[in-house]
Amino acid sequence: MIEARGLVKRYGPVTAVADLSFDVLPGRVTGFLGPNGSGKSTTMRMIVGLDAPDAGSVTVGGRAYRSIPRPLREVGALLEAKAIHPGRSARDHLWALAQTNGIGRSRVGEVLDLVGLAAVARRRAGTFSLGMGQRLGIAAALLGDPGVLLFDEPVNGLDPEGIRWVRTLLKKLAAEGRTVLVSSHLMSEMALTADHLVVIGKGRLVAQTSVDEFIARYSGRAVRVRSPRIADLVHGLVRQGVVVEPLADGAIVARGVDAPTVGELAASLGIVLHELAPESASLEEAFMEMTSDSVEYHGEGAVSGAVPAAAPGDRPDGRAGGGAARAGSGVAERSSGQS
Repeated sequence: MIEARGLVKRYGPVTAVADLSFDVLPGRVTGFLGPNGSGKSTTMRMIVGLDAPDAGSVTVGGRAYRSIPRPLREVGALLEAKAIHPGRSARDHLWALAQTNGIGRSRVGEVLDLVGLAAVARRRAGTFSLGMGQRLGIAAALLGDPGVLLFDEPVNGLDPEGIRWVRTLLKKLAAEGRTVLVSSHLMSEMALTADHLVVIGKGRLVAQTSVDEFIARYSGRAVRVRSPRIADLVHGLVRQGVVVEPLADGAIVARGVDAPTVGELAASLGIVLHELAPESASLEEAFMEMTSDSVEYHGEGAVSGAVPAAAPGDRPDGRAGGGAARAGSGVAERSSGQS
């Protein structure tokens, strides 16, 4: 279990993490989400003792990471696939880490098999593709068979097969009762992998909840509607202040309103409905909605949202830290290419 209480971290005048508290429980995959610059990497570095908090505390299994005598046996971390000598082979890299934590040589071979690098174990890590480097970093995190695991963007550089493998691995590790914390910018992947979410923005906690609850709470209501008198229904909805988005197939999406309300309005106007279906938002949509005020940089024209529609034929305009955990945690070399 990971427990963070009142974490604060400043870099000069910049506060990267501000009074952040959350728990990561065993037996489930916890997704750690936030916009760029939100403090995710800084927080993960504080968990594994690479950065000291200016205030607050974080413990792993009830202890500060720095007090764990053989950290790889209790905590495995892949924070950035860079900290490895490019001239060292994958096997030698893992063996060096193993010796610092009293781990037998046979375990090196086991994790190389597990991550699919056994055939290239004697190759220099500097020749590895980005995806292969990620696999080596995951092998290092698993080396001590720890009960707590942290992964920062573990699918970066992996091909579709590799991404699916990581997803399956994370779920398996959690099913074994381990504590698994993983950050990723791939919302679709988090929706498939994570059971629980810790979402931060500008260094502060935004939400700590299940994936389903997060989507339901922060995505807003929307209903897809189709009718032979869609123009009359749109006018009725707009008169009530409902935001309507016309779709290319002739249907509409009414936002900020539920299906019963739309159905009752249609009935009062004598309008027949051919379709009336609540729209399920994605994790990405809910994340964008919830963290829109926490994004540090916005590109031109990147603001999304529906606008009130007067009629279905009128198309609305607009509408889109580094290092590894101490000497025992290990990472891999980042280079271009695929796994």
